[in-house]
Amino acid sequence: MKIRQLGMRRLLSGVLLVSLSASVVAGDGGNNAPASARESRQVQDDSGQPANVSAEPARIADAWYAHHVLLMTLGAGSRIVATVNHPESQPWMFKVLPALNQATAIEGTAFNAETLLAEHVDLVFTALGDRQAVAYRQLGLPVMQMGYTDLAGLKRSMLNTAEALGGAEPRTRALAYNGFLDQQLASVNDAVAGIPAEQRPKVLHIASVNPLKVDGANTLIDDWIKLAGGRNAATGLKGNLQIVSAEQLLAWQPDVVLLAASAGRLDQAAQPHLLNQLAAVRNGRVLRNPAGVFPWDRYGTEVALQVAWAAQQLHPALFPDVDMAAQTMDFYRRFFDFPLTPDDARRILQGEPPVTAPSP
Repeated sequence: MKIRQLGMRRLLSGVLLVSLSASVVAGDGGNNAPASARESRQVQDDSGQPANVSAEPARIADAWYAHHVLLMTLGAGSRIVATVNHPESQPWMFKVLPALNQATAIEGTAFNAETLLAEHVDLVFTALGDRQAVAYRQLGLPVMQMGYTDLAGLKRSMLNTAEALGGAEPRTRALAYNGFLDQQLASVNDAVAGIPAEQRPKVLHIASVNPLKVDGANTLIDDWIKLAGGRNAATGLKGNLQIVSAEQLLAWQPDVVLLAASAGRLDQAAQPHLLNQLAAVRNGRVLRNPAGVFPWDRYGTEVALQVAWAAQQLHPALFPDVDMAAQTMDFYRRFFDFPLTPDDARRILQGEPPVTAPSP
């Protein structure tokens, strides 16, 4: 009888242990776990894949450079505890969000998955196609893969990110940003809609001078060039950061060249004498792109300012009263909760870093 009672007690203890373990795996986390770990819900990333995330993930690893800016716009930048960005490459980001200096930083985009577990990360964001996402998931980390090639995709990504963050504030801020972007696009479109296609300037966006890299179709860059009243001069080219020759640029003959803030100078190209033959160079239509928390011309939320800036540069007569410095200061105050000075705004518009770079 005693042997049977002992066996029954062991059986009940085992059932209880299995039950408790199952509740932890399911996201309950036990009575001593924080509320965010006890509650989980299913959300969708930009690839359409579902992810089970905690109610309001507090510790985030972000493996996509540009996505940091979405988190900042949603008021969640301080949740980033593991980053792929650095003060040297994104000085305005670290000035606006100094808490990022305390995050674990890596070179490249591949976090050590076990390190993320040790850091108690409860949500990982990666770029679409990031193979490291599989390793994160295998260790039980929730992963959201993010990416887009146009402004409509950016708006969806804002909402998907807000849903993953949980709570009312991120969604409110996502809707506010998407509304602002719509207003910017409508304002620009109203001004440039009447320009015939053949009269729109051919715009070449150079991401790097040496090696010579440009951005083609099926990119966010192509999208804002068209929305700003231009045509992408890189005809027949698809994708970001495509290496081309100086001879190809001569064949395209852009009316306007936009240099990314970090692209370098044209005289640093492998064949500067050929680039000097471009009509855009001869006519003084080589412009440096603004760069703030993230380069305006790429995949951050400041692209809402980029469209207005590019439209004014391409068609100055249509936008005589647009004050981009004032717009920049208002944007930073509204979406980054940061008070830029007029000199800050001027430096951002000229693609320059802060006066004093933040300490790592």
